[in-house]
Amino acid sequence: MKLTAQRSTLRSVKSDAVAIFIRKDKQFFKNDLRHAVELLGARFDHAIEMEHFTAKEAELLTYLSDKKTAAKRIYVVGLGEQKDITMEQYRRAAAAVARHAKSAQVKKLALCLPERSEDGTLTTTDTVTALAEGAILSVYSYDKYITEKKSNKKISELILVLSSLKDVATANKSLHDARIVCDGTLLARDLENAPPNELYPETLADAARSSATKYGYRAVVWDKKKIEQTGFGGLIAVNAGSDRPPRFIILEHNAGRTDLETIVLVGKGITFDAGGISIKPASGMSEMKMDMSGAAAVIGTLEAVARLKLPVHCVGLIPATENLLGGSAMRPGDILTHYGGKTSEVDNTDAEGRLVLADALAYASHYKPKVVIDLATLTGACVVALGSHASGMMGNNDDVMAQLKAAGEKTFERVWQLPLYAEYEKQIKSDVADVKNVGGRWAGAITAGLFLKKFIGDYPWVHLDIAGTAILEEAFPYAPKGGSGVGVRLLVEFIKQWKS
Repeated sequence: MKLTAQRSTLRSVKSDAVAIFIRKDKQFFKNDLRHAVELLGARFDHAIEMEHFTAKEAELLTYLSDKKTAAKRIYVVGLGEQKDITMEQYRRAAAAVARHAKSAQVKKLALCLPERSEDGTLTTTDTVTALAEGAILSVYSYDKYITEKKSNKKISELILVLSSLKDVATANKSLHDARIVCDGTLLARDLENAPPNELYPETLADAARSSATKYGYRAVVWDKKKIEQTGFGGLIAVNAGSDRPPRFIILEHNAGRTDLETIVLVGKGITFDAGGISIKPASGMSEMKMDMSGAAAVIGTLEAVARLKLPVHCVGLIPATENLLGGSAMRPGDILTHYGGKTSEVDNTDAEGRLVLADALAYASHYKPKVVIDLATLTGACVVALGSHASGMMGNNDDVMAQLKAAGEKTFERVWQLPLYAEYEKQIKSDVADVKNVGGRWAGAITAGLFLKKFIGDYPWVHLDIAGTAILEEAFPYAPKGGSGVGVRLLVEFIKQWKS
């Protein structure tokens, strides 16, 4: 999808459809409608009354224009009340338009940039970014293996129409950056939604290398021998039941730059999780191809950070394996030795994600990071606690968590802090090892976080449990059912605003 911003009138903009955004408040409603009245004439006022249009959030009306306009289709879209309008309202409004335009086989879609709010809370960059994200992300579909497609037509160009020439350069820069971040998100979605017979540790590593080669960042991939030699006992144990060898993927933007602060991102890369000996129920197991969503988010983020040329040394660490059953598979009761020498008792082989993350988190100290953030579809308990609207957040540094929370509010990839109280630690106390990998029925997301905490080094650390937000059971306004790509926009915004 080509993205451009231009100063133009709605009558002259060269597009197949034009969208006009309307605020619900009485003092704004008629003023916002004036563009539509200019295009559609007096009949429009009557049509609005007949349709009972109130401009509530993402409410959409469609009209066919006369021959006086270049665009033949006019969309009128509600934003809700001015006081409630954030970037998210613009995302959802643009998503509603883009989905309808796609179904109508519109090729060129123009969005009339709404007037700035009087309180100045949203900048031109904020509004343009939100509109672009909503439009681009909402028309995504994973249809690679559908042989009989309904239509091959897609929106080929998105045009933002501005009233002021001075905003055009800012808008085009914002569109450029939004495109890059959305590309990273869509890459993550493609990786998450890929079937497990296509995406496994080797091919996940290939995808990371391909992105790194294309966009100029470093990718190093360890094979099983190197993983064993380095002492990643958790990754080797989880991999034992699979015929496919594991991989440890190291990605670096600005590799070798000693003058930049280092941020390390760790992504869980379980490309398929059957649960091992502690096998999962058959119902819903196919979703476990997306148990590598943390890894997908890290790859998408590194690609975006590299393309944006952000001034930071960013490292991505991805332990990748399948968790399957077999004669050599890890067993309940096994004791593992992780990188750095700490041991864990395996009480449940379906709590495997924390075992591979333990190695990577311990290894992260190698980079002397200013902060380490891990992302993982780690626990069903977090889904029970927070559903699909927020990721669980735990960590040892309140300032970093506050920055992540702010980034989450802006991107609407929201996070919610859960406690890591010492009182929970007794649940993962082992009689035979340093720690046990499950803590019983209660507070499962927290005890998983406390397990990971045992393996971190002397650095600020945040754990994000994305089990509910990465794997969607139903479509959201600009995310389809399946892999959401969550984490990419959150982390890019966090890194852009990072303050040590």
